[in-house]
Amino acid sequence: MAALTRNKKKGSNSQTPPLNKQTKASPLKKAAKTQKPPLKKQRKCISEKKPLKKPEVSTDEEEEEEENEQSDEGSESGSDLFSDGDEEGNNDSDDDDDDDDEDAEPLAEDFLDGSDNEEVTMGSDLDSDSGGSKLERKSRAIDRKRKKEVQDADDEFKMNIKEKPDEFQLPTQKELEEEARRPPDLPSLQMRIREIVRILSNFKDLKPKGDKHERNDYVGQLKADLSSYYGYNEFLIGTLIEMFPVVELMELIEAFEKKRPTSIRTNTLKTRRRDLADILLNRGVNLDPLSKWSKVGLIVYDSQVPIGATPEYLAGFYMLQSASSFLPVMALAPREKERVVDMAAAPGGKTTYVAALMKNTGIIYANEMKVPRLKSLSANLHRMGVTNTIVCNYDGRELTKVLGQSSVDRVLLDAPCSGTGVISKDESVKTSKSADDIKKFAHLQKQLILGAIDLVDANSKTGGYIVYSTCSVMIPENEAVIDYALKNRDVKLVPCGLDFGRPGFSSFREHRFHPSLEKTRRFYPHVHNMDGFFVAKLKKMSNAMQPSGNDEPAVTMEQAQVSSSDDDDEKAEAIEELEKPPVASGQPKRESNTKEDTNKRKNPRSKEIHKGKRNKNTKTESGNVEEPRKQKKKRSQWKNEIAQAREEKRKTMRENAKETPKHRG
Repeated sequence: MAALTRNKKKGSNSQTPPLNKQTKASPLKKAAKTQKPPLKKQRKCISEKKPLKKPEVSTDEEEEEEENEQSDEGSESGSDLFSDGDEEGNNDSDDDDDDDDEDAEPLAEDFLDGSDNEEVTMGSDLDSDSGGSKLERKSRAIDRKRKKEVQDADDEFKMNIKEKPDEFQLPTQKELEEEARRPPDLPSLQMRIREIVRILSNFKDLKPKGDKHERNDYVGQLKADLSSYYGYNEFLIGTLIEMFPVVELMELIEAFEKKRPTSIRTNTLKTRRRDLADILLNRGVNLDPLSKWSKVGLIVYDSQVPIGATPEYLAGFYMLQSASSFLPVMALAPREKERVVDMAAAPGGKTTYVAALMKNTGIIYANEMKVPRLKSLSANLHRMGVTNTIVCNYDGRELTKVLGQSSVDRVLLDAPCSGTGVISKDESVKTSKSADDIKKFAHLQKQLILGAIDLVDANSKTGGYIVYSTCSVMIPENEAVIDYALKNRDVKLVPCGLDFGRPGFSSFREHRFHPSLEKTRRFYPHVHNMDGFFVAKLKKMSNAMQPSGNDEPAVTMEQAQVSSSDDDDEKAEAIEELEKPPVASGQPKRESNTKEDTNKRKNPRSKEIHKGKRNKNTKTESGNVEEPRKQKKKRSQWKNEIAQAREEKRKTMRENAKETPKHRG
């Protein structure tokens, strides 16, 4: 077969000249060349049909096409050179021509076959490249779309912020009714609160033009929005709005929503703060010193162990105590070997701090009225190693009867209060406290502070101080109570000894307090990062029950009303005796004499009483007899006369009862 093919090829070669041979060989080359351009056109068509979303993708594809074209042209030129070499060899010898022809035909066929394979592979590569580029383009398009949406939203939000302040209007009555029917829309409420606060901060300049609403309308709407958003009752939010500017009010309310940091107090009776900090750091407690104003406080950020169950806590090395509870004891500043009373001691944080400052010397009377709280008080005293404290269970108003008047050096009164300064600990205060509750607490606090003042000895060499504190921000529980004490006892306000804190109110709305109330200190969570607190320090000037130069007639009239249960004679005598000043002078004597004359006209039958009065007046002129003893004698005479009159009536009734049966018999 090979010989036959060779003969056929030789015959054909012998019939045609070499020039024709070149012409025959050239169509094969042309055919190969003509078959490749469609591939390039197809590629170009494919590239043209694809959507060119990004210039980067199109340039990459064009570069790939140019590289493929250059490689194809190189292969074609190589094949041309190869075929030309074969033709030259055929011109030299016939045998070589036959071999070259045999080789040329298979090569041409292989070349054509190879071009088809290349087309398939190139097509598959293009398909894969086109598929990958499509996914990339889609993902990029999605990314661009998202970025555009985010940008549009930001632009719209900024535009709304710029436009809304100028266009803000209070909601109408219909809109408020519709809001009441629907669940509360918190984002819209928050935006409205911010706008109202912004306008109220400078109402004259920021009020919308053409708005006929007054400032009270904005304040009323702010009250309603704050009540619904934060959950306060109308009374409490109204009081806070009256006390603080609107901008500071928002800071205070936001601070109430956050918990205060945990703080502990080092027990200096057993350890030092540095040693305690090292031990707790080794246990995985992250802490720092509390502040410059405290030498024993530590603030705890986080802990890997329960901070209230460590061996150091159980050993009494520290006490879990809020930072605001340090302040009353620091203001009291007790000294060693003094007699100190803590009128409301449970759970014992302040009492143990006082004992540590006194170094377990002197005597501390830790009083607590509620029996269930005595357990925690005594347990903390034992755990902290306190040995100079006596725990007692009395009403603070009755302690003067137990310990005696003017019997101690210092008194700490952390009075029971409404707790409006510790809302972050007890959120029920937002809705549970009312105006009546504040009045009840204020009345109790006034009684307690008078009892605390009566306990202190004004002649104490080192003491004579009373510290009053509450965890409330209400003015009736703080400044009003101190002002009441200043009017009814001979005391004065002194500096608390605290370098920080805001001064108390000397006036509030229609109320005007003593100017020295600026020496009191207020502490707020949004300013000092501690619970709301009030601290005042009083110095007792004398042991007199009534202050010098204050409203004496008001007090005497109240005491006179107490004795109004007796008969008319006793009432007249009580008023006369109680209205006499402690120091005898000319003018009060005339008043007493005129009152005696009026009493004589009203009650002519009490001659003996008036005789006693004359004798009493002469005695007071000589100055030999003291006034309290005179009062006791007069009161005993009244009682004796009343008792005698009753006995006489009983005798007459008995005699009448005895006589009636005799007449019947």
